Amino acid sequence: MAYKSPIEDTQFILENLLPPHNKLDNSTIYAVLEEAGKLADNFLAPLNHFGDKNNPILRQDHEVETPKGFSNAFSEIAKGGWIGVASDANYEGMGLPLRMGAAINEYWHGANMSFSLCSLLTQGLIDAFTLIGTEEEKKLYLPKFNSGIWTGTMNLTENQSGTDLATIRTKAEYDGKNWRIRGQKIYITYGEHDMSENIIHLVLARAEGAPEGIKGISTFIVPKFLKNKDGKYTKRNDLKCVSIEHKMGIKASPTAVMLYGEEEGAIGYMLGEEGRGIEYMFIMMNRARFDVGLQGMAISEAARQKALEYANMRIQGTPINREKGTPIIGHGDIKRLLLSMRSLTEAMRALILVSSEIMERSHNGDTNASLQEAFLIPIIKGWSTELAQEITSNGVQIHGGMGFIEETGAAQYMRDARILPIYEGTNAIQANDFMFRKTLRDNGEAAKLFLTQMNLDCNDNPQITKMIKLTSSTLDYILNNRDDQELLSCICFDYLMGFGYLVGGWLMHKAKIKANIKLSNNPKNEIFLKSKIVSADFYNLHILPRISTHLEIVKNGANIVKLTKDSYI
Repeated sequence: MAYKSPIEDTQFILENLLPPHNKLDNSTIYAVLEEAGKLADNFLAPLNHFGDKNNPILRQDHEVETPKGFSNAFSEIAKGGWIGVASDANYEGMGLPLRMGAAINEYWHGANMSFSLCSLLTQGLIDAFTLIGTEEEKKLYLPKFNSGIWTGTMNLTENQSGTDLATIRTKAEYDGKNWRIRGQKIYITYGEHDMSENIIHLVLARAEGAPEGIKGISTFIVPKFLKNKDGKYTKRNDLKCVSIEHKMGIKASPTAVMLYGEEEGAIGYMLGEEGRGIEYMFIMMNRARFDVGLQGMAISEAARQKALEYANMRIQGTPINREKGTPIIGHGDIKRLLLSMRSLTEAMRALILVSSEIMERSHNGDTNASLQEAFLIPIIKGWSTELAQEITSNGVQIHGGMGFIEETGAAQYMRDARILPIYEGTNAIQANDFMFRKTLRDNGEAAKLFLTQMNLDCNDNPQITKMIKLTSSTLDYILNNRDDQELLSCICFDYLMGFGYLVGGWLMHKAKIKANIKLSNNPKNEIFLKSKIVSADFYNLHILPRISTHLEIVKNGANIVKLTKDSYI
């Protein structure tokens, strides 16, 4: 059984945990999800394992050949308008709400994460141009991005400048007519490829004469091809891919080292105002962190499906109280692992889709929704990608020795998932952000609002209400120790994880309530609805207790880290 887009579960969340949207009814939701699922299942999934074994090739002319079939699959996605599914219809986007874009992106990334990184980066540029670009820039770039004719990249990182972008060395000089960009960028996802007619790079660079540090950095639009005299974009800009990385995972995605301005200087156009480059990039980064959390959920679903298929097929030993010849799904510990994979993945999916609706309201100017979005982003990115490590590892475990053998594909999910806690801001950065900017900066007000809402929604669930009280007292501890930032930095990861598990429990409880109501009213989907209830109950009994461990570490475990001398480690 190949990957199958989880349409039924997506539809359940969209229809039952999110408020309605005036552009969507249930039939529209299903029709869009079904069509997107077909593309993911039929075009992207078959290329996933192939791309892992047949990686991109950098030619001597600095062009990159993607794995066979990738370009055709991208054309299928692009011609349906799927890249711009949540983009403004005035610029040839599909104009659907963000929740639908998030749902569809799960299918792309679950089917083939390496492939889908190209459209994900392009969607980031769509956001940036929508919010920052001039009307002229929007008319030029957005239709090209939405149609997939052009794709985009983010160029931030340099050899000496990873997290600390203030140290970048790429320069931009103005020659009286054009900006000339010179420098080298690394880790540029789809920095070079053969799937679109043009590649638009957003490059962080320091303009000539700009001050040192973050305030001197601007964002530049640097196309691979410039407009020629005949008005066509065929003139090669002074930039090239000088190498592509050999990686642990996402091997089919070309991760490029890009060189700008080896000769006359790469022509670039400043996006927005000078000196606001970091601010603009964080518009994209915020969306990217949401999408990376989504990737964690998507690849977890793919690993779960593969493990479930194997567990229903593999015969090894006779499970207790079962007949000889029963597959390994009959073993108690295999069932435990599969239920864990399912419940955690469903909790992540609920978080992603519920958060997408919050982001819709935030983008429409709702101040409270903006606070909620900001609070949830580090949980989405940090918590979800940590869970992806556990779930993909459990997928290998269920396969046993065959999971360690590459031909089954289980190991690929584990390798591909390993980048997720690292890129777009490591999970240490997410944890620090969650502690210092999203909790302490507003004196815990956003956290308290979520705790109050959870308490209202879960007052009939003693396990969750117990954990809400524990989280509330932990929040008090954090606020009382706000002046000892070193101490809090030692336990911010556990604070993020504990809160993440609580949010997951809250949403699983809400899903269970809806499933029970639907089961009593319309039992035709009995197996699906009962599986939702079982998944929520498993989460309640097996996953929620993890909160206690994380929050006890927050209260008691900081000093052993803070006070230990470096030489003792």
